[in-house]
Order: sequence, then structure tokens, then C-alpha cells
Amino acid sequence: MKPKQKKKLLKRARSQHAAKPSGYIATMERYNGLFAKFPTIKLLINNVLQADRLLKQGLLPQTLPKLLLPDDTQDVIFKQLNETFPVGDPEGDKLWNQLSDALPDLDKKLRSFRDYLEDTYGMWAYISAPVAKDLADFVNGRPALEVMAGNGYVSKGLRDNGQTVITTDSKDWTKENETGKHPVTEVEQLTASEAFTKYQNQVDVIIMVWSPDGLEIDWKLLQQIRAADKDYDFIVIGEKDGATDSKAFWQNAKLLDTPEVKALNKHFNQFDLIHDQIYLVK
Repeated sequence: MKPKQKKKLLKRARSQHAAKPSGYIATMERYNGLFAKFPTIKLLINNVLQADRLLKQGLLPQTLPKLLLPDDTQDVIFKQLNETFPVGDPEGDKLWNQLSDALPDLDKKLRSFRDYLEDTYGMWAYISAPVAKDLADFVNGRPALEVMAGNGYVSKGLRDNGQTVITTDSKDWTKENETGKHPVTEVEQLTASEAFTKYQNQVDVIIMVWSPDGLEIDWKLLQQIRAADKDYDFIVIGEKDGATDSKAFWQNAKLLDTPEVKALNKHFNQFDLIHDQIYLVK
């Protein structure tokens, strides 16, 4: 993929100019049946469907694999059909046409699963149950503050794992997308700066997930944290110099490289073209 194409995709990941996917899950369920005899493809589709089922139930989903069709997918299909049907068999030709015609759209659907999550659940960073457990293990009983929490998936995961967390969000984005419209836990309406000012003496850990790209609210918060008379653990989830956070933030953030950071990212898989991860920032 050309750099300009990726840049366009990344900007789309933070905007809502694209319409909601029409019948996304219904289409994926149809493809699940169509490609039922191809385990590698079926596994990818099942991961998408299972994640959607869990989120619909108010649960955190499981870790995702890379949602990309293998390069040899069409060759594998052709070979398997040749082994199943005689050459020139109308039924085999018909099935080949169905499968090969569906592949481009399936590939597009897999690659756009994050768009579906954003449009449907307001989930920007993919917070799985294993990731939430890793975060909870790091927090380890210390009081935490989540800013810019959106619908609160990180805070929900922490609370599910017995941690105490104050969850806040400005709720500025509710008119533009699904962020803040479907909270999965209690969220107090405060900007990141207001939340830190109010709760800085009550918490030891601060969490910021997918701060909007181009807005320097993250850099303002980092300056507040540095100016405070306390040493906080500041957890940031985002894509460095990419789809999230401001340029000023990434230019000034000191990113730690410690065993704790590696442990936090143990289950934080990158499943599409956005390479976000978990950072500890000073």
C-alpha cells in the first residue's frame, strides 16, 4: 500500500465521513457459509463474528489475529476446487465464480472491521479481555483515572478485574459519532485537563486511549502530569506519529522501554493497518 493510501486510511479512522457499513455482520455471516470449507478464511470470519457477539452482550471481545487474507488465498481455493470437481464441471465452475467474485469484498470487509467497531460501538482502540487483564495486573490495586474514555471499554475491563478506576470523558464527540453514546460503565463528563485537576491527588495511574489526532489536549495533559508533585504511571494507547494523538505530544513524550511495557503489549495484537500499541509515558 502506498504511503498516501495509508495516510488516507488513517485519517478516515479518526473521522466519520464514511457511512455506516450496511449489513456488515449479515454479509460476514453469509461469507462464513460460502467459505465454510476453507479453514484459514473461516477462522478470520469467525473471529469477527465472535467479537461482535461478545460486544453485543456487553462483554469485552477476545484477541484478534491479523485480519488479512493470505496472499495465496485464490490459489488455495482453485486447487481445492480442482481436487473436488472434474475439469469443466458446471457446478465447480459456478462455485469458483462465486468464491473468486466474493474475495475482494471479503478482503475489504476484514480490513474495515475497525470501521465497523467505531461506527457501531464507538470502540476505537480494540480492547480485548486479555488486554484488560494485562492492564489490571499492571495497575495492581492502585487507584486509576481514565481520561477521554469514550464508552469506557478500558475502565470496564479494569473494573471487571477488580480494579478501582475513575472514568471520565468530555463527551464532545457524541454529536459526530458513537463515542460516548453507548457507555459500558459509568463515565463522568470532564475534559482530560479537568479530570486530572479534580482527581490528581486521588490516583496513581492515568490512562489515555486514542486521543484525537491533531488536538493538543494530550500534550496539555502531559504537561500537567509533569508539573504535578507526584510520580504517576501514565498509560497511553495509540499509534505513534499516526492515527492518534497530536504531533506535539509524540515529539515531547518520553516513551519507556521496560519489561512492564512488553507485558502490557503481550496480548495487544495489531489486526489491521493501524499500528497502535500500549506505551508508558513520562
